[in-house]
Amino acid sequence: MISSKSLQKIDGKSVQELAKELTLHVPHRYIQDHREPSFVSTSSSPLPSIPVVDMNDLINVLGSDKDEFKLLRSVCQEWGIFQLVNHGVDKLLVETMKEQVVKFFDMPVEEKLKYKLIEGDYQGYGQTILHTQDQKVDWADRFYMITNPVHRRKTHLLPQFPPILRETMEKYLEEVQKLAMNLFGLMGEAVDIEKQEMIDVFDDGMQSVRMTYYPPCPQPDLVIGLTPHSDAAGITILLQVNDVEGLQVKKDGVWIPVSFLPDAFVVNVGDILEIMSNGVYNSIEHRATVNEVKKRISLAMFFNPKLEADVGPAKSLLKNTRNLPMYKTIVMEQYLKDFFSRKLNGKTFLEKMKIKNNETS
Repeated sequence: MISSKSLQKIDGKSVQELAKELTLHVPHRYIQDHREPSFVSTSSSPLPSIPVVDMNDLINVLGSDKDEFKLLRSVCQEWGIFQLVNHGVDKLLVETMKEQVVKFFDMPVEEKLKYKLIEGDYQGYGQTILHTQDQKVDWADRFYMITNPVHRRKTHLLPQFPPILRETMEKYLEEVQKLAMNLFGLMGEAVDIEKQEMIDVFDDGMQSVRMTYYPPCPQPDLVIGLTPHSDAAGITILLQVNDVEGLQVKKDGVWIPVSFLPDAFVVNVGDILEIMSNGVYNSIEHRATVNEVKKRISLAMFFNPKLEADVGPAKSLLKNTRNLPMYKTIVMEQYLKDFFSRKLNGKTFLEKMKIKNNETS
């Protein structure tokens, strides 16, 4: 694995700064060898849209078996992604969070480099973490950090943010964490996982945040903003920071652009929830494309089990259904180490968690 220190020497500058200087050709290290085309909408084949889930409807039927739970299960099974409306997170807080993320990426380079990736770590500000010398680099700058458990936070990251950004981020993390726990309860119930097991696994679990800046690119069809992958998480809650779109999901072998609704979060089912549901739910493969003239900015929060928790098919689900486990069980901390030791590549890591016919969990 190439160290984070080597990563910082890819071109001596951020993609954001590189993009300001480019007028025509993109450096070879960013050009993808093969990029699958996006879905093209026609009059006979209109653009599919990802499902919309109303949080109020789900809360109103909590503990019952009404159609809303059947809908939630179907959405998580067939799509693995949905737009969440009426989520309950304060609108003013969300808008302030957006403003502060924009200001972070607008800071001078020397200010952002206070938070740069350091050797041997995957937290901080930088570009794609490289695992091989010939690996292609995403057309993006990102800042990634663990935010929970609090004692696992890096002292040079969130604690050293400018005061308004730090305070806003703390409030945002707190509110979205509450939302995530509510969603875990609902999504677990929809697939017959006992509520207490979801609490035991995810309450005060490992959480992280990623702010991503996708600069304009003169040859957008040759690069990728975010390599296709599924998330190593229970769920991901994504906030579109500005109005430029680029998120795409792979459905039935086709890449479909996501058109964000105002005031909505996009919620992804991650690999861990697919594993816990024993394959009932689908962790969605997704990617990010870039724009020729406009920047795009996003903020993603990832919610995982406790680091000491076992990641495997839910015990209560197997007990109730008498199904055999389809996935191996591994401690969360080891799961993350294994995930981050590899480059992103579709759902290949999840495939390694599947139990083959001649294996046992």
